[in-house]
Amino acid sequence: MPDSLRKVTDEVVACSRCPRLVAWREQAAREAPARYRGEHYWARPLPGFGDPKARLLVVGLAPAAHGGNRTGRIFTGDRSGDWLYRALHKAGFANQPTSVRTDDGLRLTDAYVTAVVRCAPPGNRPTPQERDTCIAYLERELRLLDNLRVAVALGSFAWDGFLKATGATPRPKPRFGHSAKVQIGVWTLIGSYHPSQQNTFTGKLTEPMFDAVFAEAKRLILQPAVDSQARRSS
Repeated sequence: MPDSLRKVTDEVVACSRCPRLVAWREQAAREAPARYRGEHYWARPLPGFGDPKARLLVVGLAPAAHGGNRTGRIFTGDRSGDWLYRALHKAGFANQPTSVRTDDGLRLTDAYVTAVVRCAPPGNRPTPQERDTCIAYLERELRLLDNLRVAVALGSFAWDGFLKATGATPRPKPRFGHSAKVQIGVWTLIGSYHPSQQNTFTGKLTEPMFDAVFAEAKRLILQPAVDSQARRSS
């Protein structure tokens, strides 16, 4: 049976290969904070979300315990998601700037959002073994999303995870940094600080900084088309 994004999604949602992550995602649902008490939690691994024909890939670390682990969609229902989808909307990749629940009408165009690890980890810190157990899902997404041109890695963990998933890391290994950029095979990888509260509340990441990353991703995606059009015009 040929691989497909639907098959990857089904396998991700059914995955229970990391006992520590299974226990934590379910504990987070049982011990929800007061603001979410009484809500039904997804409490399962999260598949990627977006346009199967995407040229832009956004890679995060893992779902948030009371964000995606609660709502059932990556970067949905938490502050990091507020920043991400607002930036994607400004750059023309999303039809709306908010992502609060799976039935809120959000649609992505030319963009796909995923993560290195698919379950919420304790302290937002997956182990290397958990990363390596989960990385095959990202590897398959990279093969199946065959229009991809640009990847934005949100944080150093996502940067390293993307490099590992490609199987084509150059030597010396490219260093992560905000707005760092490197060509990896057919993909251009761009680094961005993660839009976590730790980064946004302290000013390490500002909205103009974040928006500039997606503006650059958009420019890189459109540049070949512009060049081709210019050549035809001449």
